[in-house]
Amino acid sequence: MSDRRSFLKQSMIGAASLALAGPTLARAAEASGSSGLPAARPRVISTWNFGDAANQGAWAVLSKGGRALDAVEQGVKITESDLNNRSVGLGGYPDRDGHVTLDASIMDGNGDCGAVAALQDIAHPISVARAVMEKTPHVLLVGDGALEFALSQGFKRSPFSITPGAVQAWKEWLKTSRYHPVANSEESTYGLGKHRGDIHNHDTIGMLAIDAHGQLAGACTTSGMAWKLAGRVGDSPIIGAGLFVDNEVGAATSTGVGEEVIRSAGSFLVVELMRQGRSPQDACREAVERIVRKRPELRHNDTQVAFIAINRAGETGAWAIQPGFEYAICDGGDRHGLIKSASVLSA
Repeated sequence: MSDRRSFLKQSMIGAASLALAGPTLARAAEASGSSGLPAARPRVISTWNFGDAANQGAWAVLSKGGRALDAVEQGVKITESDLNNRSVGLGGYPDRDGHVTLDASIMDGNGDCGAVAALQDIAHPISVARAVMEKTPHVLLVGDGALEFALSQGFKRSPFSITPGAVQAWKEWLKTSRYHPVANSEESTYGLGKHRGDIHNHDTIGMLAIDAHGQLAGACTTSGMAWKLAGRVGDSPIIGAGLFVDNEVGAATSTGVGEEVIRSAGSFLVVELMRQGRSPQDACREAVERIVRKRPELRHNDTQVAFIAINRAGETGAWAIQPGFEYAICDGGDRHGLIKSASVLSA
């Protein structure tokens, strides 16, 4: 496994020196013969409103000829660093016992992947997930084992384990201990109401990218559902559920209530539908509709599940159960702004 990774890394050395953008980048990569995949225009797609800033971090890598794997890691680290984000990173809301636990996964198009779950006190779980991929024979490390591994790899404990804002919200929640997920909102999702005026699109950040060599990669990172039972793990660190990438076909990632995604192996399903010839948009739609067909009660409550996808040609798509899901795309240095996803249910 390490020999294969060394070969892949060597094959990318030429790309690191490229400083061109857009079509010029793609032509240079094609001429170099550094990949068996067709050249592509670099592109990155990610979930929710915080995806726009994260895409810029990824584009800083892609625009210099960098690898999709490096791009998605650097991109989602921007979201992990935002301590005002209540659903990703150490700024996230805690479980019902008051502990912030983090889940993340990363995967490249060759099938290499790594993940962590229920990790505490580390600012960038996505980078620990990558270390799991590159430094161990495993795919997923959890809890104390994930923390011990992170510290052994030189990651430092954060000086805080929960932000004051999250503590305040947790204490407010304890007054009722009400747990009632609501689509597309942050405070209202977890029974706190809308009285503080800081309702924003929330949840996992999932990011997918294709680089100038046609190589795909994806990353997914979250602090999970607020007020969850201790030990709960959602779809984000589960390869095939929250994230799946295959250079032969494309990549997909999910957001929303992770339990529904896990039940359907959702991201794997989206990629397999693309393998059958579906466009990214149609594949996301079929995956969401399949979830709803199997669990029709989701039509009548506030559960949200959404997928984004990209194929090897760089085409993108998205679909959701509920209206309100948004995603962001960046290519050629152009920011396309937030795009409202189509959904099974109408507004």
